[in-house]
Amino acid sequence: MERKNAWEKYQGADREKVFAFCEGYKEFLTKCKTERECAAWVVEAAKEKGYWDLHQVLASKKSLRPGDTVYATMMGKAVALFHLGEEPMETGMHILGAHIDSPRLDLKPNPLYEEGELALLDTHYYGGVKKYQWVAQPLALHGVIAKKDGSVVKVALGEDPAEPVLGVSDLLIHLASEQMKKAGSKVVEGEDLNLLAGSIPLDGEEKEPVKKQILKLLEKKYGMEEADFLSAELEAVPAGAARDYGLDAGMIIGYGQDDRVCAYSSLEAMLTLKNPAKTCVCLLVDKEEIGSVGATGMHSRFFENAVAEVMNCLGQYSELGVRRALANSKMLSSDVSAAFDPNYPSVMEKNNCAYFGRGLTFNKYTGRGGKSGSNDANAEYISRIRRIFEEKGICYQIAELGKVDAGGGGTIAYIMGNYGMDVIDSGIALQNMHAPYEVASKVDIYEAYLGYEAFLKEIS
Repeated sequence: MERKNAWEKYQGADREKVFAFCEGYKEFLTKCKTERECAAWVVEAAKEKGYWDLHQVLASKKSLRPGDTVYATMMGKAVALFHLGEEPMETGMHILGAHIDSPRLDLKPNPLYEEGELALLDTHYYGGVKKYQWVAQPLALHGVIAKKDGSVVKVALGEDPAEPVLGVSDLLIHLASEQMKKAGSKVVEGEDLNLLAGSIPLDGEEKEPVKKQILKLLEKKYGMEEADFLSAELEAVPAGAARDYGLDAGMIIGYGQDDRVCAYSSLEAMLTLKNPAKTCVCLLVDKEEIGSVGATGMHSRFFENAVAEVMNCLGQYSELGVRRALANSKMLSSDVSAAFDPNYPSVMEKNNCAYFGRGLTFNKYTGRGGKSGSNDANAEYISRIRRIFEEKGICYQIAELGKVDAGGGGTIAYIMGNYGMDVIDSGIALQNMHAPYEVASKVDIYEAYLGYEAFLKEIS
């Protein structure tokens, strides 16, 4: 089935809307490289639009009513925004759900050591990565240091051009004859992903002088001692800003677009709402890249509990009411898909893959092989979405994540499907997914924003 290139819709001033929207997205992508930074951005954007903190609402025993807007957070890493509708919540919600964590290198609890008169930081990679892609790259260090006295220090080192960056060394090609014989998964081993952190010894020290120099610098900059690594969450991520990509500037390259490209477009769609009939939700969660586990992942009760609290503040709470609210909801699991890459056509089935420039991508199912581990969306639900998108003139495509036996992946869709709600994966197609720098089409990002907005307002 042929679908037109979405760029054909946009000429002159209309095309400028696409580029202007993506300028905001590039700023978000540049400034939000961890789940904590994303959550903080979302909260500030919500506050600017008049959203109340649900925790403060509960503390003040304030009642809520239709039209109110509130947000709930979990450990500063997951956020749920609610725009309360006129209809009772048990009739269902319209939900946009994305994740805000991305593959990276996490510092181990005891990371700092000295070897060969160099100071290094030991890491544990997070999520599915090709480990060889993370060597010989300028990396920044983001996160928090929680001290024994209860204070928390934020870290974002290596983004300012005046600041140093870190990196993982690579083996020089002249000595790599044995390494080059290895399978790609073994070219660089996980335990070899050690960050080079320093080389200058501390004056007057004989034992581990370079390590001690680094500790002195950390104490000066962050007031931390070595034991504070035990209660720190520090993530090594690619340094630098998101950039326009291609001679025509029609694409964006940057770190963490899986899945922050969907998170941003979902957020922007949510913040445009006015007086919805049904309660609308933008749900942004953590830990998807490692199975959606833990208190901040989709498998937790964070969202379910937030729904219960909101319903209670509306005077609508009952255990059965919460179950009905979830079961009667409709959701777009806003997660990225794989874009066709002419350099690697063999992994794609060309009639059933996503292409740059054809708008928002729907994946009826993901999973592996015989749809293992997937949410398989209902045909009737897809029919309703198709009708809305075509009535609104929004470009979309329906695709699979590569050939049947080429591999696969999963999202949070199946977790929400466990409640009995209608849910389908929908997001922006990427090249280089899970690489340090991923690529997306600007027009696909804009069409996703329009599609998410139409879904929140029109789905029934």
